[in-house]
Amino acid sequence: MIFKSIDLCSGIGGIRRGFEITKACRNILSAEIDPIACKVYKHLYGTNPLNDITSTTFKKKVSKLKYDILLAGFPCQTFSRAGKKEGFNNTVKGTIFFDIVDIIRSNRPKCIFLENVDHLINHNQGKTFRTIIDTLVSDLNYSIIGVSKDKDGHSIYNSKDFIRNSKDFGIPQNRPRVYIVGFDNNRYQSKLEKISLKLPIKSSRSIYKNLNVLLDKKVDAKFFMSEGYLKTLEKHAIREKQRGNGFGYKIVNAKDIKNPIANTIMATGGAGKERNLIYDEKMGKKYSGTKVKNKLSVINSKNIRVMTPSEWGKLQGFINYGFMASNGKDMFSFPEGISDNQKYKLFGNAVTIPVIEHLAYYVLDILRELERKDK
Repeated sequence: MIFKSIDLCSGIGGIRRGFEITKACRNILSAEIDPIACKVYKHLYGTNPLNDITSTTFKKKVSKLKYDILLAGFPCQTFSRAGKKEGFNNTVKGTIFFDIVDIIRSNRPKCIFLENVDHLINHNQGKTFRTIIDTLVSDLNYSIIGVSKDKDGHSIYNSKDFIRNSKDFGIPQNRPRVYIVGFDNNRYQSKLEKISLKLPIKSSRSIYKNLNVLLDKKVDAKFFMSEGYLKTLEKHAIREKQRGNGFGYKIVNAKDIKNPIANTIMATGGAGKERNLIYDEKMGKKYSGTKVKNKLSVINSKNIRVMTPSEWGKLQGFINYGFMASNGKDMFSFPEGISDNQKYKLFGNAVTIPVIEHLAYYVLDILRELERKDK
């Protein structure tokens, strides 16, 4: 049984790819407005996803489609810790959830699969997440995994039941994310009442034992920090510690860490990389003391560098996993003209494909059960 999906707020297609890997899902329409993401998406999938889900034209187009699953990694910037935390007050991005609601209402897909940052749970003292759940459950009549009702018909849930972390699915990255999965009660309510549903908590598969396993062997000098910048970070960290504050500067694979994992890679692109600094003795000794273009001082002598875009790609399962051919060749690539900073931003804004894949297998199994005709 092959299910049809639409991929909204698609980015570079991580959610789509996670479902496609199961070989039981075929995407028929995508929507993304970021021009760089669209360029990469077209390069990877052969179709341009340039569509605006807030437009009446697009909504009418979707309303005429027959599909089974709605996928959406709706914008997280207004809910994230790194952003302004505006939530629904941001009329551009925060209300896109309600545009997704319009699309769901128009032709009621059998299943919805939504992804967002973990801070969505606590945003505005939990009121934002409560609004999302109540809209899906009470307004649209979808059965959401992790949500039940009290005697008065109010939704009750444990917020932890919606959060899954990439580090528990074989990837050495501490990346908690919210996953909202639901099924159409108008179609399946009698069957759903007989099924106990809970999203998988972890995978038994270890794709990488730890962070060191996926690090690039040969790294260009431009990724190593200059002596001056590294000293600035070290001094700033000391000052912040004396003030009782934390500071993101961290060498995540320091020698005393037995099984290192990365901190969450961020959609801010160039910013935030100091949270995931790498100790690279082999290449560091090669470049130590050398002058590199666009750096104000020589390469540091402590063998410290930032992670490379390809390492971020591995941490998200795009490189060395999500696009592997049957002959073992990695088919993932970027089109020409994508800068390193854009690659960081695209990967930081993406999902972790192995997590999506694992959840997709579970979701599709449930759909098959719901679709099975009663004997």
